[in-house]
Amino acid sequence: MNRQIEPRRSMQGVFASKFAMHMFTVTIILVALSYVASRQFTHIDLNLYGYMVGTFVFLGGLFYRFIMWAERPPAKLFIRKGWKLLFRRKTAEVTVKDLTVYQFIWNRAVFRWTQHMLIGWGVIISCFVTFPLVFGWMYFTMADNGYYTVVFMSINTMTIPADSVLAYLFYNALNISAFMVIAGVSMALYRRVKSMQARAEQTFVYDFMPLYLLLFICITGLLLTASNLFLGGWIHPTLSIIHQFSVVITLIYLPFGKLAHIPMRPLGVFVKNYRDYYSKQSMKACKICSAEFVSIEQSNDVIDVLQKHELDFEMKEGFHLAELCLPCRRKFRISRFSGKPTHESKVKELNQNARG
Repeated sequence: MNRQIEPRRSMQGVFASKFAMHMFTVTIILVALSYVASRQFTHIDLNLYGYMVGTFVFLGGLFYRFIMWAERPPAKLFIRKGWKLLFRRKTAEVTVKDLTVYQFIWNRAVFRWTQHMLIGWGVIISCFVTFPLVFGWMYFTMADNGYYTVVFMSINTMTIPADSVLAYLFYNALNISAFMVIAGVSMALYRRVKSMQARAEQTFVYDFMPLYLLLFICITGLLLTASNLFLGGWIHPTLSIIHQFSVVITLIYLPFGKLAHIPMRPLGVFVKNYRDYYSKQSMKACKICSAEFVSIEQSNDVIDVLQKHELDFEMKEGFHLAELCLPCRRKFRISRFSGKPTHESKVKELNQNARG
């Protein structure tokens, strides 16, 4: 007797995959927001059409990479437990330190912190200006009295004099962000050339190409401004196509390269919350040196994830490998290959307590 397979009733059953479902949902939301914000598409700038197409391709790549990452068991665990802790009071502090002032980079070096602040905030400012303009969420109207009206999500948000300081900042927000990114990228390139460690670890495609792409976008964008201000619009159409092409190529590349950590970085709040919360509950002591290195919750979660995938790291000495701190774990692995009890040595590694 043939059994009839009942169709899945959930929303996901309509789509071939989670990726297709999320991408379709986001596309509908963006189109709906554009329809409302641009007053039924009457304020969409068709000159920015290429940026809109590039944005959708970027979102597709970003969703694909996120879903591939989120399907991993450790990531699922961080997301599930991190979401439960998202609305604790500590979240605001973690968000400011990690996403606003980059304190974790400040602890490494002031030079690298300055470099990341310039690049990070330069990119963020440019995104806050570009995407609302591309999708028609923000635009400007000007009356005969010399006042600009800033329209956001179809609402007249503010009216400012065309010659005011605030208007000047609005006009030149992309130019300001371009100079910030150029300065940050120049610092990053200088470090990559001068630092022996960076030179040994870096590759052209992963480390240099994203910096060159950012540099090219900023330079071509500034050339557009220079063409308008000083050259009477000379070769402006050609520069506009080159700049738009550079932005679209970068958007397509971004989800699959080093720059992907910019949109993925907010997920770090989940990890920070998880570690901060459970470390205050109870800490795990290393089975060899007795040093507290992670929370008991994290140690147990690591063991559970490994067991679900039938990865056995139970040692004959009576402990799990995840119950050792990193230095003892390295020395224990050496002992398994050398046959000598190096993990019993009390001598610390030279870089055991190094910062950064």
